[in-house]
Amino acid sequence: MKEEEKEQYLKHGPLAVLAVLKNLLKNQTPVLVSHARGQFITRLLYADKERLIVDYGSNEYENQLALEMNELHLAAETYGAKVEFTLNALENDSHEGLPAFGAGLPDELLMIQRREFFRVAVPLDPIFYCYVKWPDGSGQGRMRVQDLSLGGIGVLSDSPIPESLEGGEIFKKVCVELGEYGRLEADATLINVGERSVVGNKNETVVTPRLSFRFASLDFSQERLLQNVIFSLERLAREKATRFQ
Repeated sequence: MKEEEKEQYLKHGPLAVLAVLKNLLKNQTPVLVSHARGQFITRLLYADKERLIVDYGSNEYENQLALEMNELHLAAETYGAKVEFTLNALENDSHEGLPAFGAGLPDELLMIQRREFFRVAVPLDPIFYCYVKWPDGSGQGRMRVQDLSLGGIGVLSDSPIPESLEGGEIFKKVCVELGEYGRLEADATLINVGERSVVGNKNETVVTPRLSFRFASLDFSQERLLQNVIFSLERLAREKATRFQ
């Protein structure tokens, strides 16, 4: 996003910034903290007009690295928007008797209301599967999850799909198996029917049906589950990219 485009999404001043942070605090939204030497997932513990407190991460070494950094980027993905802001530094603090990070309230933050949610690619190992009941009554379909977001999922089918599918159909109790992260079950609307074409090992073109679903609604626990999966997959992708640099 260009700098001039960001301006319309910026929240300036203590009151506007605090209102957004209070919403993150109320919903216990996971927060991704990134800096020059790493990243970790945490959550906001407290915020007022002058200061905020962030929970320690699970790794003591990562916590010490964060205290040494001069610039840290914080991001949170809510169901309706993505929130981003920068802190010049974190310092040792406490909350309800437990160690935590403290920092001054940022002067501004970026809050992007999204029609299309940020999607994260799902690795091939382990495979996440999506199970649906075809609306024409022809049975159940099992498809591989290609990408996911708080708004929905994109899936690939290794077997034929009903020819009657055209988009707009409502699927009840779509089941998404998320490996070690758990299972998500929610109603969803089919928003696109397409194809993915790749060149196979024998130089032949392999065409696979691709479906895009939008979740009808998610409750708090389902949203938290997806947030954790998205952040975890992002972290794994960045660690993999770093290893191959």
